[in-house]
Amino acid sequence: MVHAMTNETDPELQPTHEETTEPNTEPAEDFGALLKEFERGHTHKPAGGSKQLEGTVVSLSAEQVFLDIGYKTEGVLPRAAFENNAEGVKAGDAVLVSVKGRNEEGYYELTRHKVAQPRDWSALEAAFAEKTAVVGTVTGVVKGGVTVDVGVRAFMPASRSGTRDAAELEKLVGTEITCRITKLDVTDEDVVVDRRVVLEEQARGLQEGRRAAMKEGDTLTGTVRSLMSYGAFVDLGGVDGLLHVSDMAWGRVNKPEDVLSAGQEIRVRILKIDPATKKISLGLKQLQPEPWEAAAHTYQPGQRVKGTVTRLMDFGAFVELEPGVEGLIHISEMAWGKKVRHPGDLLKQGDAVDAVILSIMPEERRISLGLKQTLADPWLEVSQKFPIGAQITGPVTKLMAFGAFVQLAEGVEGLVHISEITADRRLHHPSDALRVGEVVKAQVLAIDMEKRQIKLSMKQLIPTSIDEYIAEHKVGDVVSGRVVEVSAGRVTVELGEGIRATCRALAEPAAAESGSRDQADLSSLTSMLAARWKGKGAAAAAPAPMGAGQIRSFKVLRLDADARLVEVEPV
Repeated sequence: MVHAMTNETDPELQPTHEETTEPNTEPAEDFGALLKEFERGHTHKPAGGSKQLEGTVVSLSAEQVFLDIGYKTEGVLPRAAFENNAEGVKAGDAVLVSVKGRNEEGYYELTRHKVAQPRDWSALEAAFAEKTAVVGTVTGVVKGGVTVDVGVRAFMPASRSGTRDAAELEKLVGTEITCRITKLDVTDEDVVVDRRVVLEEQARGLQEGRRAAMKEGDTLTGTVRSLMSYGAFVDLGGVDGLLHVSDMAWGRVNKPEDVLSAGQEIRVRILKIDPATKKISLGLKQLQPEPWEAAAHTYQPGQRVKGTVTRLMDFGAFVELEPGVEGLIHISEMAWGKKVRHPGDLLKQGDAVDAVILSIMPEERRISLGLKQTLADPWLEVSQKFPIGAQITGPVTKLMAFGAFVQLAEGVEGLVHISEITADRRLHHPSDALRVGEVVKAQVLAIDMEKRQIKLSMKQLIPTSIDEYIAEHKVGDVVSGRVVEVSAGRVTVELGEGIRATCRALAEPAAAESGSRDQADLSSLTSMLAARWKGKGAAAAAPAPMGAGQIRSFKVLRLDADARLVEVEPV
């Protein structure tokens, strides 16, 4: 019990068996007084053992720091107890420490936390009141925890031992631990201690020390502790940092498992430390060269490149040219003539494609790519393949309210306006006469190379009565017709139903103001013609003047099937 340990002193300071049995050759000397004087001069142990000692760094090893604490034997601290693993610690530095006990090599085990070594109930009460950590020895395992000798017999619940299972709890027996008194009843001699709270405080202290030593831009070595969908948590020696998936590589990373694995040791850079939340953001790709820095020299407009489709959007497809460098193929640059509704109609994620660089803006990290530019432009030969007047055959690709689109060749379409579909009836919509996929014949009416438009007509190829008339007659034929219109400089003759011709001979217009005026004009015209005939002697009589409604004979002068034109003259 505690009373038996009250007068306990350091074993190194007690006399040996031989010293106690030797005759006292110097009776004037008081050994007890000498011992007290030695303790005052070398141990600097304060009453109660609750104050820290000031140690002086003597040397450092790969794992420990050795300190002179005023005892005959040096004390040791693990390097991990210092910031940056004691990188900046040197001989002569002063460090406040407390003695926990001795290790197997005989050195004093030290801690930078304030620790007491109580020897009586008053010391225990002081430690309890001040919430000072105390050193104790685990003596055995009991139901629900272990017993600990802290100068008196104390109980420590298993849940507060800092161990994970019963096997680890067994290993504590016989070891010295640092704990805190959480319950003290002197009357009933009931003491409960907690080791876990001390371990947590020590971990927090170490963590705060490490975090305080870190700054943005530092490059550290850490261990991947866990992987999440959004990134990886990296242990930086007691302090966790988050490596976001976007900062793992310059190229696109779909999931952290593609780049890292739990337990992997990596070098990372501190990108940001949030002073409010103390969260640390890390970067892995920042330790590699930025690929866009060389992009302006690597890629040039007009250059043909290869890449992999990484993602599809409504407006286009992103293509990775190299890790960290992506270009965009806009939907308008995917095909020459065919209108692409969605990039997925032509491409899918993971496709390897050839493309041409249309423009590059390294400062904005943008490259515009063209897919159709890798193929021959079918419009370059449109004028030669489909001249105006040519007949084409192709399928209807699309019906719109204003007309139907017909494919002439791969990448080349023409428009048949609704008014050019048929001549025999008026259509409300092209679907009244056509359907998508139907193969039709049409004639090229016009070509606009700049706008890439071709106007077509279907009704021009439908035979009409004038086509048949032209096919059945030849120049020089004498035919009958009725004058339907006489105007200044123009006479129109109807040769049949729906067949009209232009007459070259001009007739004098007949006035129709009044019956007397008509008679006078006709008499004047007759006199003029008679005088002209008399002057010609035996010349043939000239044709009578033409008027609307006359039926007479005409001679065919011209037949133009393409223009559907007939010209005649009176005979």
